Amino acid sequence: MADAHAKPQHDYHLVDPSPWPAVGAVSAFVLAVGAIGWMHHMVPGAPLVFAAGAVGVLYTMLSWWRDVIREAEHDGHHSRVVQISHRYGMILFIASEVMFFVAWFWAYFNVALFPTDVHQVLRGELIGHVWPPVASPDGKFRGTFDPWHLPLLNTLILLTSGTTVTWAHHALLHGDRKGLINGLWLTVILGALFTCVQAYEYAHAAFNYSGHIYGATFFMATGFHGAHVLIGTVFLIVCLIRAYAGHFSPTQHLGFEFAAWYWHFVDVVWLFLFACIYVWGGGTPLAH
Repeated sequence: MADAHAKPQHDYHLVDPSPWPAVGAVSAFVLAVGAIGWMHHMVPGAPLVFAAGAVGVLYTMLSWWRDVIREAEHDGHHSRVVQISHRYGMILFIASEVMFFVAWFWAYFNVALFPTDVHQVLRGELIGHVWPPVASPDGKFRGTFDPWHLPLLNTLILLTSGTTVTWAHHALLHGDRKGLINGLWLTVILGALFTCVQAYEYAHAAFNYSGHIYGATFFMATGFHGAHVLIGTVFLIVCLIRAYAGHFSPTQHLGFEFAAWYWHFVDVVWLFLFACIYVWGGGTPLAH
């Protein structure tokens, strides 16, 4: 009888049954229920439900990553053919993320390009039939950000982080593990700095998310990007830990390659946000 665990004589990877999709789905559901109950004060123990869901999601992430790393580093399942399939999958994933941002830009430009739409009378009255909107009497919108202050700083931070992650990638291709680690450290620090600057910017915004269409479109577009920066930072932290563990080689480093792709995608999206929302959509001075 043939060994059931013998390596198959083909280039494809037939994934073993895994509990993590089911565990992750249940954990995400518990987290969502806890978050909704907490925000709407529906259930007294909602914060504990949220915490339990968050722990489940984190445990799923760590366990799933561990299994994938084992498949790549120890079991040798990531053949050249499998790597090609993974690259196609990552490309399609990033394409799906692009469609998310298309939706937020669409919402923004639908108002910005047609502030005097005759079919949107109430909206026109709310924004003063101009874009950027006029300051509202109720104070829910008092003006836009100066694009050449914190937004420009964050643009420089993110562009620099794109340079450092490219440096790390080239160091890895040339077998320079120290350069890989240093480049990843700088990229992670710059990503965290971007998030801190954006949080400070949000805290000093002259508008709210609710009650005004400018705030809703602004926070959805930039906030969704900010969430991607956080996800990308976690992605790079995992790669940094793996680099310290001796993973990745000049010929096989899919995990790091995908993290670099994702980070460059985040950079490009931010350039569009900065140009379209902060610069082109700016211009209303703060009302004092």
